[in-house]
Amino acid sequence: MALQPEPPSGRPHGTSGLFYGWVVVGSAFSILALAYGVQYSFGVFVPLIVDELGWQRATLGGAFSLYAMIYLGVTVFAGRLSDVLGPRLVISAGGILIGIGLIGTSRATAEWELFFWYGLVAALGMSTAYIPCNITVARWFERRRGLAVGLSSSGSSCGIFLIPLLVVFLVATLDWRQAMGALGAGLLLLTLVAARFMVRSPEDVGLKPDGATAIEDAGDHREPAELTMPNPTPLGLTFRGALKTRPLWVFIIGFAIALVPMTVPFVHLSVFAIDLGLPRSQGAAAVSVIGLIALVGGIALGALSDRIGLKSTFLLALAAQGVAYLLLLTATTAWMMFLGATFFGIFYGGFSATFPGLMVYLFGPRSAGTIGGFVISGGGLLGSWGPALVGYMRDVNGDYDAAFLFCFAMASIAVGVSTLLQKPGNSAPAKQS
Repeated sequence: MALQPEPPSGRPHGTSGLFYGWVVVGSAFSILALAYGVQYSFGVFVPLIVDELGWQRATLGGAFSLYAMIYLGVTVFAGRLSDVLGPRLVISAGGILIGIGLIGTSRATAEWELFFWYGLVAALGMSTAYIPCNITVARWFERRRGLAVGLSSSGSSCGIFLIPLLVVFLVATLDWRQAMGALGAGLLLLTLVAARFMVRSPEDVGLKPDGATAIEDAGDHREPAELTMPNPTPLGLTFRGALKTRPLWVFIIGFAIALVPMTVPFVHLSVFAIDLGLPRSQGAAAVSVIGLIALVGGIALGALSDRIGLKSTFLLALAAQGVAYLLLLTATTAWMMFLGATFFGIFYGGFSATFPGLMVYLFGPRSAGTIGGFVISGGGLLGSWGPALVGYMRDVNGDYDAAFLFCFAMASIAVGVSTLLQKPGNSAPAKQS
């Protein structure tokens, strides 16, 4: 097993009065804010790229779909590398790739360059964000896992709220190429700094989850349901063991179906706003609303999951996505579009906050990075084509009605499939965190 170095502060672990797990939470929050904020600013650039280069919406949507397919598809390898090498090295390498990919995209003049720099290079870097960050946080906590992961994953929501607004300012001050290049350079440098504080697990540095002492650890704080659930090892299933369980494949199928409509608003809301007769800045503002609501909702639903259970909160978040698409389907004014964005923010924040914790609860922390990466990779390869299909449907039909109806149907099916999730070896559905 690769050894993790001491935290950057150089102070003895657990003697500064602050449990180092909260430093890991803060670092993960920052990394996810940068990565997801920049990623979901892509939709702000879409109308500008169309205006300058004359490319079809399906082309831009296709580039994002390829990007999503690549970064989700190789997440399993990023998760495995994070398990073996630790998150610092993996996340740092990812930040370099995203930065280079965005800088390359900012210089693109041909479609193949867009697909190469954004759809491939930036996507490879993005694969190192979600699983390495949130699974690392989940390893540092048990009793407060829902809150901790809710806080770290809300970094993505914070970035989605703030960075599109920054991009609107940048493209008004500079142009879209200079703005995208600046984003790439800034993300690269800041990610390298934040990744320095990521430590794989408390055990690597002589601590216990939640900062428990030896006296506290002597007691058994597990919920009664957890005491009766069979667990092959104290640390959970291996990746090979998880492959033999039904819940893993249910998780992959449910995630794949939910993913089809999951990234559509971030690519198409700016264009949808124009279809409604609104300024393109309103579409960027709607993306920021998603981020703001997801920021608050992710923390709130993460804490709620500690009370009502991860699965119940996870299903609640999935249901909110269906409501969001019903609202967008019937939207004719700005406030209706913003209301749809609000419900999508509830979904996005709740989904991001509960997915990692539910993964660790179902399969244990032993190979959580690899298992979680496998779920995201499998789901990504099956379900990342949503933005491309929606762009094609918009180009053919002249509006988003059929596309949003399709997205509502996929969101509803995802809820149904996810109700089948349960802990391996247990007949009762998973409820606890």
